[in-house]
Amino acid sequence: MKTTSQQNYVGYLYAHFKRESPDGEQIYFALSDGNDPLHFDDLNGGKPVLYSTLGECGVRDPHIVRSPEGDRFYLVATDLRIYASRDWERHQRRGSRSIMVWESEDLVNWGDGRLVEVAPPEAGNTWAPEAVWDPEQDAYLVHWSSTLYDNPEHEGESYNRIMAATTRDFREFSEPRVWIDRGWQTIDATVIDHEGVFYRFLKDERGRTGDAPHGKSIFSETSTSLTAADWKPLAEGIGLGPISQGEGPLVYKSNTENKWFLWIDEFTPDRRYVPFETTDLTTGEWTPSQDYRLPPDPCHGVVLPITAEEYSRLRTTWT
Repeated sequence: MKTTSQQNYVGYLYAHFKRESPDGEQIYFALSDGNDPLHFDDLNGGKPVLYSTLGECGVRDPHIVRSPEGDRFYLVATDLRIYASRDWERHQRRGSRSIMVWESEDLVNWGDGRLVEVAPPEAGNTWAPEAVWDPEQDAYLVHWSSTLYDNPEHEGESYNRIMAATTRDFREFSEPRVWIDRGWQTIDATVIDHEGVFYRFLKDERGRTGDAPHGKSIFSETSTSLTAADWKPLAEGIGLGPISQGEGPLVYKSNTENKWFLWIDEFTPDRRYVPFETTDLTTGEWTPSQDYRLPPDPCHGVVLPITAEEYSRLRTTWT
């Protein structure tokens, strides 16, 4: 059995959702133009490939993790459908405390999704879950954003912080704990590792003021351990200038060269994801990509490197 490090990747899968519409908050797949990391087209005629019929009956912010052995994939997503209610207040105070989970051996056959409760009773929401394999814990670290309240009615003021739990099978999870607490709104964490260092990207969800000059934008930090109490700040306000604001960062490495790509969702009526790139993660500096083609209305998701067999299977199944 080949391990992940031995895989020969020939393309990329982009899993995502679309803006609020009858079918927007479901799982969409897009495939790259071969090994081109910045040109993608939706599969399945631009229709969802997976639907949620559980919980809120909608899913957002999908993320896929490949097992360390390379033989299984887990897809996690937010249990949320804003189109049906347009009630952000309700979903943040008394929303789902579960995440949707699918699993597959081939990226095509996902079986029935399941709803798994991961957040504690004091949580008002469970947003943007992601999973990363942690060799140090010999388990997947699953993290998400939750607003925590100190009363059963979830009344009063609070803020989103990043929660985390570990699992080996995406069925049973450890007790959730606070992973990141800045004392102010923080959402949309994502992680990539390189040469023994973890690079973590998050959204500063505060409104942009004198006290928060980089509010509504992405910042990054680093650590050599996912369980470290303190992470080293690397950059703030990533992308500001070329974009006016940002959220939902996703990051991945090129299959063919020493280059990384960071997509940031500008979340404006006219523009969603905007790709940036760098040849040196350690600098925290990102340059806007000049030539790219993304699917219509690309929202928060993940870009996953894939093998020739996986690429062909996805193309054949959802042409």
